[in-house]
Amino acid sequence: MKSPVLFQEKICMNLETDHAVSTSFLFKKGLHSHQVSSTGLNGSTGSIVKAMPGLPFKENTTLSLHAGRLLQFLNSDPLKTHFIKDEQQFQNFQNVSTKGDFVFLSNKIEPSSVLETAPLFDDLKKELIRKKFLGPNFTESYCWPPIARGCDVLAISPQGNDPLLYVPPVLTFLQSESCYKSLPSRSGPLALIVCPGWKKAQLTFELLKTYSRCSRPLHPMLIIVGQNREEARNVKIHRGCEVIVTTPYSLLRLFEHHSLLFLRLCHLVFDEIEILFSEASEQVFTILEYYRKSIIIEERLYSPHQIVAVGTCWNRHIARLMKEFMNDPYLVITTVEEASIYGNVQQVVQLCLNSERIAVLLRILDFTPNVQKMLIFTNSINEAEMVHQALKSNSVFSLKIHKESKFNFKTVLEHWTKKYSSGTHVVLVLTDDCMQSLGITDATCVIHFSFPPSPRIFGQRLHNMSENFHNVLEKGSFVDQEYTKARSVLLLTENDACHAPGVLHYLKRAEAEIPPELHDFTARALEAEEEKKLERPLCIYLKTLGFCKNRRVCPDRHHINVQTDMSQNVPDKITPTPGCVTVVPLHIVNATNYFGRIVDKQKDQYAILAEEINEYFKKPSNNVSVEKVEKLTLYGLYEETFFHRVQVLEISPKEEEKLFFNVTIKYIDEGRMSQVESHRLLELPARFQCLPPQAVEFIVCSVKPIDNEIEWNPRVTSHIYHKIKGKPHEAKMVLTLGNTIWVDPMVRVTRLSNLKTSVNEYNVRSEILSMGLGTDNPEHIKQLQKLCRHVKVVSHEKKLETFIKEEAVSPENVSNLPNIQESATESCRSSQMTLESHPYDGVAEVKEAEDSTLHQHKCFYPEIKWFQNEETVTAKVKIASIVDYKCEFSKEKVVFSACSGDKLYLADMELHQHILAEKSACVIKDKEAIIVLTKEKRESWCKLLKNKNSHVSFDFEHWEDFEDKGPFPVGVKKLHCTNVVTEELMDSSEDSGTESDD
Repeated sequence: MKSPVLFQEKICMNLETDHAVSTSFLFKKGLHSHQVSSTGLNGSTGSIVKAMPGLPFKENTTLSLHAGRLLQFLNSDPLKTHFIKDEQQFQNFQNVSTKGDFVFLSNKIEPSSVLETAPLFDDLKKELIRKKFLGPNFTESYCWPPIARGCDVLAISPQGNDPLLYVPPVLTFLQSESCYKSLPSRSGPLALIVCPGWKKAQLTFELLKTYSRCSRPLHPMLIIVGQNREEARNVKIHRGCEVIVTTPYSLLRLFEHHSLLFLRLCHLVFDEIEILFSEASEQVFTILEYYRKSIIIEERLYSPHQIVAVGTCWNRHIARLMKEFMNDPYLVITTVEEASIYGNVQQVVQLCLNSERIAVLLRILDFTPNVQKMLIFTNSINEAEMVHQALKSNSVFSLKIHKESKFNFKTVLEHWTKKYSSGTHVVLVLTDDCMQSLGITDATCVIHFSFPPSPRIFGQRLHNMSENFHNVLEKGSFVDQEYTKARSVLLLTENDACHAPGVLHYLKRAEAEIPPELHDFTARALEAEEEKKLERPLCIYLKTLGFCKNRRVCPDRHHINVQTDMSQNVPDKITPTPGCVTVVPLHIVNATNYFGRIVDKQKDQYAILAEEINEYFKKPSNNVSVEKVEKLTLYGLYEETFFHRVQVLEISPKEEEKLFFNVTIKYIDEGRMSQVESHRLLELPARFQCLPPQAVEFIVCSVKPIDNEIEWNPRVTSHIYHKIKGKPHEAKMVLTLGNTIWVDPMVRVTRLSNLKTSVNEYNVRSEILSMGLGTDNPEHIKQLQKLCRHVKVVSHEKKLETFIKEEAVSPENVSNLPNIQESATESCRSSQMTLESHPYDGVAEVKEAEDSTLHQHKCFYPEIKWFQNEETVTAKVKIASIVDYKCEFSKEKVVFSACSGDKLYLADMELHQHILAEKSACVIKDKEAIIVLTKEKRESWCKLLKNKNSHVSFDFEHWEDFEDKGPFPVGVKKLHCTNVVTEELMDSSEDSGTESDD
């Protein structure tokens, strides 16, 4: 195996790509929607990236204190004042943009940058030109030659999700029929293209069909099979089919009934390999094992064997793919940040306050004994001067270079390239605009004193260490040693808070050591980002599935907004109390998401209105076209023998100048949207506009697509469309939120008038499951209810404050608490399930960011003071700044948990006497939680808990207030509390030797 080859070369303008900008791992706007956690090529997590190696424990503690102070600083202002607009940052560094492109190669490849000389057969080149193909782009110029020669190739690039990386060269190799003469004469594919989902498989298949028309007959097939065994058994592979496009799950189901599928297989292609490994790693390796077994037989000795895998980012499973299943693979990586993960560059992130960066930098320099050539990057001349002066003041020799420095580039390079003795540090402080002129590639450490202003700049900084990237495929590589040669240290301050999620994501993929504080940092950044989305609609995936896979890049909202999500937009007559309703789906979005109407069985106001509208427009004199179309105004529209009420949503500014133009409209009584010509809109009298929009969104819950898909297969949607559209169904409302209603079940009921009975024709959810393309999703509604709980808490606080006072809670108020809870959650309650705790638990990305810290900290028992009256017991839980809480009541027990800062509090209280759980409540007020327990029997409690607890004590101040102001006779009150006082004093005496509550 040859040493790694790195190129930084200029290419023609028409071949330039924006890949360095589009692959953003630090900036949320540029994050690819399918990025997943991955590792360097060596599977060992211990051998990669030990943050701050050799750093003494005392120094580590100091750095942790800096991080703690940073988090305290952020707590005072939740990341609202420190966001820096990316646009401004990019403008500041336009002069740094490079005309070159980076590529990391395991073997040398001569790129084919011109289509005329590309290694493709002539008819295919003509077809590409006819389709106005502008490539090959930079990545294609390096991937096409080895793939067209039948070599194993692994490509990681921002264009790694484009099938044109492999389709043209694979088609070219398939033209060589003589290569396959030694194969058995049976039918079976020569090439398998495995895609991460049905949608990508469909796209790839269409592309394959387009370009295979100019080749010899290949008869490609797209095969997607569900979980029904009969479906896979009945699949017929066409005679002469030489290419199959499928998904990993479908392929394995197909193989169960077609055991000779791999008999003639020569080319195995994996599209978007990082997604395949993150969603179906076990299935992918099973496929690879089947392929390996099929090619080791003697008859296949002289036939082609090729594995091609392309993707946008590195994944830890790629290591095993290359080492165990590929034969001398050609590795092509076109982004420096991904090459650094493959090359085992040690990634270190240090959290600190912006004002303390110099102190942290000096500590880092003190404890990096193995580093010889170090670059410290700053974003401005002032920062470069400040860092250089600080190093000089601390007796650290360093060079500096920026636009206004006295040293020229030649002088700096002379010092940099000198041979120094082992252990000597060569430190260069520079600004980003000097990188290209210096052309350094042999640095052993890069310190990002200033946060990189763009992904491209980050990649350019790492490129300064490219000579020290390891080609871990090379025999004798020493990557398994305790340290790696190249090292990148990123200082993350409060000014860079918005980039914390991207940093955390990148560290996970690099298998780096992650500071625990970064999880808190990221959780707050995500929370601040969500606050910006209050005006956005609720995420459709959250609504239909209960989770959003790509929350960090999803533009929509993932929290409940009280103003927009409560059901005040839906008339009471349309949205009744949860129960059985009659629904008519009119617009089918997908298999489980529809828009339609709820039919009022007693008096259908819309049916009356629709009849009046049609009668009105039957008169030709009433069909008056609109002279001037206005946005958001209601109009009439004639379509398919029926008049509709429509609202204009959008008018293109360019279109308005024309006599006839198209406008985007919404059918307010059906929910669908469309574009129509403006002259078709009719004036709608005011009396027809009084009835509110009738369209309601329905979601059939607790079912989702199979195989980790998030989009429904068109076959399911088409089947449900023809089954339910325009037909009345009986549905049970499980959850109502805004204009959306979740239903389960939704049943088509046929009434047999002669027999005076009804028959359930079908259940929509069961119909979906019966096709084998859907599966149960029991967490769907639970996750939505957890989001609703946050709204419930807000409502409780507002309403309970009028009942709960500083000193006491009266029995009359306690008896009203259940009704308050019920009304507060009227628009987001379930008829079957109870609400859960954490509003973020439904989203995997944030759950990992927020909850991981809690697991690393122990739970604390809060201080609790309690008092009572004849009917209730009130417990005050002393916790400041409660972020989120949960209180569960049972007859004999109360469990209270809450978060405050980075601490988790938990009080598991086994009560001395029984309570009425349904009449007990909890509310947050000021710096404490107030728990009101309704006694099962009207009697005094001598103690709160069955077993004594040093953190729980009687509220003596409140006892005195009872004596003075209580509704009971004074003598009874004294007798009532004496037992309690005695018990508290005894407990205090017994626990005098134990640790204080504080």
